[in-house]
Amino acid sequence: MSESLRDRLRALPAFPDDLPTFDPSRAPERADLLFLEWLDAALAAGVAQPHAFTLSTAGPTGHVTARTLILKDLVDGQWVFAGARSTRKGIDLAANPSAALTFYWPEMGRQVRVTGEVEELPSEVAAADWAARPAVTEPHNPDWAAWALTPTEVEFWQARHDRRHVRHWYRLGQEERL
Repeated sequence: MSESLRDRLRALPAFPDDLPTFDPSRAPERADLLFLEWLDAALAAGVAQPHAFTLSTAGPTGHVTARTLILKDLVDGQWVFAGARSTRKGIDLAANPSAALTFYWPEMGRQVRVTGEVEELPSEVAAADWAARPAVTEPHNPDWAAWALTPTEVEFWQARHDRRHVRHWYRLGQEERL
């Protein structure tokens, strides 16, 4: 009898042997500061593309879609990303300016989930981002937009081998722990 997919999936290793520890009682008061600490740790550990995240949106029909993007900046508590307005993400954000960003660093057993409201930034921000892209042949792209997500909730998740994973939330400016 052949092994089932379920058995094969259960046999896969969950996380590396050496996981970082996380003590929520030592977390900074602001979610963006903790994110920058975790991002620096991911960079130091050699995590490939730690600035990549999954952007989840829901458009006019309410159907949820997701895709991978790159974090462009984190300014004044706003998480900045960019893309074309004519794509599904642009259409979704125009119809429903709420989104979730999910950063996942399996090498460290860490995930950061950011949810909130999204606003389109001034065209100068989008133009500067477009101009900074590698191999840009056109000096201007009127379809290019930059957006900023202002979080209503940020969750930090640290895996543990005993499966008692550590979660730490920041909600509406108030720190909460589970």
